[in-house]
Amino acid sequence: MDEIFLKPVFIEAFDLDDAWFQCLSEILDKGHVYTITRGSYEGQKRLEFDFVVIRVKKPSHQIIPMIPEGMSIPAPTDMDYIQGYLSYLMTGTKTETEDYTYGERLVGRPAADPKEMAKDMPLSVNQIEEVIKIYKQKGFGTNQATMEIGMPSDIKLDDPPCLRIIDTRIRYGKLHFILYFRSWDLWGGFPSNLGGLQLVKQYMADEIGVGDGEIIAVSKGLHLYDYSWDLAKIRTNKNNPLSLKGAAVR
Repeated sequence: MDEIFLKPVFIEAFDLDDAWFQCLSEILDKGHVYTITRGSYEGQKRLEFDFVVIRVKKPSHQIIPMIPEGMSIPAPTDMDYIQGYLSYLMTGTKTETEDYTYGERLVGRPAADPKEMAKDMPLSVNQIEEVIKIYKQKGFGTNQATMEIGMPSDIKLDDPPCLRIIDTRIRYGKLHFILYFRSWDLWGGFPSNLGGLQLVKQYMADEIGVGDGEIIAVSKGLHLYDYSWDLAKIRTNKNNPLSLKGAAVR
């Protein structure tokens, strides 16, 4: 039997709408089907890239996915939802039922007093403002302006953060984001996640005084749950059953 190797996919897109469409099209042809044994939707089937790199040159051009008129499928997100998601990213408020929020990890958790802050130093740092400060005070020649979401203790959570790191670079007069997602729902999560992060990038670029640049997203877990397979096939006009059977199932 021939040895099987991972099949990385590289997608170069113009804007976020284009990136979403291309990912849907590619995953239907090149995704790996398996049953989830641990994690969200345990027991369901998932279609997933082995590894994917997505480069988006102009993410601000079209942030939300466009559903052509006449297609009987719902849009996965809208600007109202993305604006709400931006608040989630930019504030550290967390409810009692949440193990974490991205905003808590990015901008710090509100504390009642300084003593409480001191006991939780990893969550008392506003990484967004620190990165802005680094670039404004020290210039653009650095590889240290990285914002981390993941923490070692996350391995014990039932649902650890999907987004793990937001790396940044200023080059050619623009601020660029390099993202890593350990797991990523292509239908529902991808459009809102990238839309919200694009708005964060625009805010940071304005504060620093540079242009708004590219997004490069990397994941070994970009996937479609089985309930969205038919939706993806409708959106991409892929009706061939071999898209989800045969060669892609291994």
